[in-house]
Amino acid sequence: MPQHHSLPAGRANDRNWLRLHRFMRVELELAPDVLVPRAETELLGRTAAAILGEQAHETILIDMCCGSGNLAVGIVSECPRARAWAADLTDSTVSLARRNVVRLALQDRIKVRQGDLFAAIEGDGLHGAADMVVCNPPYISSSRLDSESAHLLENEPREAFDGGPYGISILQRLVRDAAAFLKPGGWLLFEFGEGQDRQIATLLSRTKSYETPTFAVTADGQPRVAMARKHGGRVPGTGSPA
Repeated sequence: MPQHHSLPAGRANDRNWLRLHRFMRVELELAPDVLVPRAETELLGRTAAAILGEQAHETILIDMCCGSGNLAVGIVSECPRARAWAADLTDSTVSLARRNVVRLALQDRIKVRQGDLFAAIEGDGLHGAADMVVCNPPYISSSRLDSESAHLLENEPREAFDGGPYGISILQRLVRDAAAFLKPGGWLLFEFGEGQDRQIATLLSRTKSYETPTFAVTADGQPRVAMARKHGGRVPGTGSPA
């Protein structure tokens, strides 16, 4: 797993402390109890923006596990036709995401909701409407967080990393539930852990909702971002939109 850089020692419990962080082309506020965006997440954001940027029509983006709002604001800032709904579970992440949206004057294009994954946006009329769902979910196993990855918890919240017994508990729900919100031909893009690519390919295949996934890789050649397109967006055998 790549090295993770967290907040400076001694700052984790200072609720009044904030710092600025460059992500894609925007400058975000960070807070001690919210995940610090990493290089892999920027890979996710840039890959997503490249896909949405090719669309000639207005697009709808859903950002699950939004944290500071970095993916939603980063992608929307690069895609002028995009609108986004971002969601997370905790008060601290939702509050920070909303501040970042206002800070970047994107409140007319990004809505931030609070709740457990897609339950947060159930009332927004987005079923079958999204062109893309992005997510940087927790994907480290609980046992690993209690052993070799325990240092991550010194300055950042456990819920940002803990993916359950095998590291894929949230990923399983994401893959299963995202399909209901995507248009036919819509995209699901998400970050996952080093060495999890085979598990992810199997997980996506078993849902039978998506075409064969592809993976974006880091500078050192590690697959870390999954890209899966929902069935129904192309006419079979032509490669053309349905």
